Amino acid sequence: MALPAPQGRRSSTFTRLLRHGFTDPSAAARLLDTPEFSPVRDDSVLLEALGGTADPDLALLGLARLVEAVGPDEQQELLSTLVAAKPLRDRLLGVMGASEALADHLARHPADWRSLVTYESVDLHPTTPEFEQALAEGIWGERGGGRSRADALRVAYRRSLLGIVARDVCGTTDVAEAAAELADLATATVRAALQISYEEAPGDAAVCRLAVIGMGKCGARELNYVSDVDVIFVAEGKEGVDEAKALQAATRLASRMMRVCSDVTIEGTIWPVDANLRPEGRNGPLVRTLSSHLAYYQRWAKTWEFQALLKARPMAGDLDLGQAYVDALSPMVWQAAERENFVADVRQMRRRVIDNIPADRVERELKLGPGGLRDVEFAVQLLQLVHGRSDPTLRSASTLDALAALAAGGYVGRQDAAALDTAYRFLRALEHRIQLFRMRRTHLMPEEETDLRRLARSLGLFTEPVDTLRKEWKWHAREVRRLHEKLFYRPLLDAVAHLEPGEARLSAKAAGHRLEALGYADPVAALRHLEALASGVTRKAAIQRTLLPVLLAWFADSADPDAGLLNFRKVSDALGKTPWYLRLLRDEGAAAENLARVLSAGRLAPDLLLRAPEAVALLGATDGLKPRGRSALEQEVLAAVGRAEGAEAAVAVARGVRRRELFRTAAADVIGAYGTEGKPAEQDHGHAIDAVGSAVSDLNAATLAGALRAAVREQWGDTLPTRFAVIGMGRFGGREMGYGSDADVLFVHEPREDADEQDAAKAAHAVANAMRRLLQLPSADPPLPIDADLRPEGRSGPLVRTLASYAAYYRRWSLVWEAQALLRAEPVAGDDDLGRRFIDLIDPLRYPAEGLGEDAVREIRRLKARMESERLPRGADPTTHAKLGRGGLSDVEWTVQLLQMRYGWEIPGLRTTRTREALAAAHAAGLIGTEDAQILDEAWVLAARVRNAVMLVRGRPGDTFPTDGRELAAVGRYLGYEEGHVGDMLDDYRRITRRARAVVEELFYEG
Repeated sequence: MALPAPQGRRSSTFTRLLRHGFTDPSAAARLLDTPEFSPVRDDSVLLEALGGTADPDLALLGLARLVEAVGPDEQQELLSTLVAAKPLRDRLLGVMGASEALADHLARHPADWRSLVTYESVDLHPTTPEFEQALAEGIWGERGGGRSRADALRVAYRRSLLGIVARDVCGTTDVAEAAAELADLATATVRAALQISYEEAPGDAAVCRLAVIGMGKCGARELNYVSDVDVIFVAEGKEGVDEAKALQAATRLASRMMRVCSDVTIEGTIWPVDANLRPEGRNGPLVRTLSSHLAYYQRWAKTWEFQALLKARPMAGDLDLGQAYVDALSPMVWQAAERENFVADVRQMRRRVIDNIPADRVERELKLGPGGLRDVEFAVQLLQLVHGRSDPTLRSASTLDALAALAAGGYVGRQDAAALDTAYRFLRALEHRIQLFRMRRTHLMPEEETDLRRLARSLGLFTEPVDTLRKEWKWHAREVRRLHEKLFYRPLLDAVAHLEPGEARLSAKAAGHRLEALGYADPVAALRHLEALASGVTRKAAIQRTLLPVLLAWFADSADPDAGLLNFRKVSDALGKTPWYLRLLRDEGAAAENLARVLSAGRLAPDLLLRAPEAVALLGATDGLKPRGRSALEQEVLAAVGRAEGAEAAVAVARGVRRRELFRTAAADVIGAYGTEGKPAEQDHGHAIDAVGSAVSDLNAATLAGALRAAVREQWGDTLPTRFAVIGMGRFGGREMGYGSDADVLFVHEPREDADEQDAAKAAHAVANAMRRLLQLPSADPPLPIDADLRPEGRSGPLVRTLASYAAYYRRWSLVWEAQALLRAEPVAGDDDLGRRFIDLIDPLRYPAEGLGEDAVREIRRLKARMESERLPRGADPTTHAKLGRGGLSDVEWTVQLLQMRYGWEIPGLRTTRTREALAAAHAAGLIGTEDAQILDEAWVLAARVRNAVMLVRGRPGDTFPTDGRELAAVGRYLGYEEGHVGDMLDDYRRITRRARAVVEELFYEG
């Protein structure tokens, strides 16, 4: 009979593993019970070491894979050395507990564990020469045998990286030293890759001198674990060699070097080498001579390009030539602050970086977001460029060294500098550990609890790791943002940059008092903006000093005057040197007031404007805010697409038109809702919401037409082997889209007479997929998500069907909800005739002869009741949810749609895709009484306006009122409620929608 002792032993092991930080002790116990681990299974030293890693489970799994990979002959040596030698134990397990990617490397190259055994003083802080030697041995020595030079470099790079990571996770180096080692390893790697290129093309190497200039974090010796290595190439011909021939040779060598580093093979990749900081960026030649570089920077370079040169250092190739490049350009760098609008340019670039972060990522962005690494770097660089002109001690490429120099010189308070130093080190350490796990380039804080726990433990936070990590991160981010604002916007910068600041019309004290009286929540910050706008002797500053007093009053007539002033400053920074902009503000009173209304009404319109500030001109032009029709928009988009090179460029142009038209629509909407001194606020809210719905639907239809043309032209030229049409559904087909609506569509095609059906189907699917991809490519322009889930069989069905296939499906399988969805179907792009025939096909389905049967009516009611109970988000208030809540959009639309399906066959007015038109037709036909129709119409218009208001104010879609007080007040202001009356707004909304629900109960549920 078996004794229960093993269960007790298992329980004891289970408890010990839990105590040592394992989250899956059962799996860990199974690994330890394998024969390979029998010599060390109960070794307390090993368990303690595993428990001290970032992720004990990950470390043990990595060790098990390594033990298996080394084979029986080496297993005993590995495990005994691991137990006996603390340095190896800490290094190897530390690496495996922090990096799944490096554990994979060790499993693939098990002999590399020996590189962590040695622990001599020379190993503690290797620099470029030591890394060069290690890489050379891995490429040209015995270890490189059997592999191509490039693959040997990749393996040797990872082997060297193991040592850097080991020193980092064990605390032998701090984050700045680890970053410097990574940059030195990158330098050695680029040199090795360049040497490989020389070997492969000795003829090219013989005719040119090629220097690689390190830029960015690599140039500053503060590199991340996974980052592009930014470079600039400079070349000269060797004596007697034609310059053009030398440049061609140098370009081939540089290109090959970049491929060696960035190509992906069976041995993985190293990192991309990015040469886009070169003159003219991607449009410029990859390699230039020194004289060509100088000519460009003397004549054409922008402010940000001089800011980037702060980090330049000779890195590889001909170092004498590289040093000549740095020496020649350095004086220009330290004269950059003397350029007109220098400070504003740098600030504008920083704001643009933040504005371009997707809204769902901005709170998790360690690098680019508010309170992130870039805030520290921009502030330090700006101070360097301003004060470094006369103080050479500030001319350091390293952020932390420059910060220390600024503090030592008195340019930054010592406490502020110390706080920034601490926060920057913490954020860089976070960034390093996040990237280290899978060796992927990312700057986003993870969201999963497991990832946060590993991350916290990797930073030494073992008690309540996740909560502690979140608190420390948020605290450091707030500190960075606070200090960034203090340093970055300090008026002293303008004074130093311009040398002769003009006098502001208002004294600082008087301006502060007036700002408080006007309702500015942060008069100190507002005063900083005023000083920046009004200081100086330029024509721009003079005009703005004249305008600011009245602009302040207009901003104050909004829920967020601070945002209005800040947004005005942004627009002025972008367009301040543009003559027509200054004339527009000075001479067109309506334009200035319109701009003030738009900039202080929320996020959406200012965000759209700041991505293309020249759209300010629309605010002063006659009929500038009048929506353009679909045909005019489509004509413009298709013409622009026809001129573009490539599908991505074509759709980028189309999206640019869409962005401009979204701004036009949003600006007209805001100005109409607020009113101006010359024109009162719009009173016909139904007309306003219809105008927005039509305008947004039209511009989205034109954008889809452009994307369709671009997708077809890219692969098939002018003619697709099948007719193709896009059918708008939902709010798109109903011409009721809001600012944040997706484009609900169906795709239909019909093979041409001479086309193979299979080829036609493939082409149709390719076009549909290309459209979806192109319209969601990362861009500064708002995306246009295409949602085709209303198609037959939903996501399980084919994305595109032929007209005959739709007919067969609807004839045999169609459900009542699909017929209901087709009530909103309307062709929006593609073949007009095919679109019309699709509508002819579905008309009998959505307007069935003799109306709906009782079974179908009961099914619709059952679906609606189910939706009400299941789809309302958890925690949402059903009395204020604009879409699914009581008396909201869904209630009104289902009621109207039921009437359409029951009576549309006999009442032509009901055959429309628009809710309000169908409601009016039902009233005219006597299907609904006058009061009930007015109640439903009022509720639908109000709910639609709430959704649009939320998007305008927050810059992202929402179906409920904001919880933030200032945002809620801004929604109220758009809806016509003055300051202090948001309670009235919510009461009115509940009252109006409650009455609508009563009508719905009677008409829809007949109850």
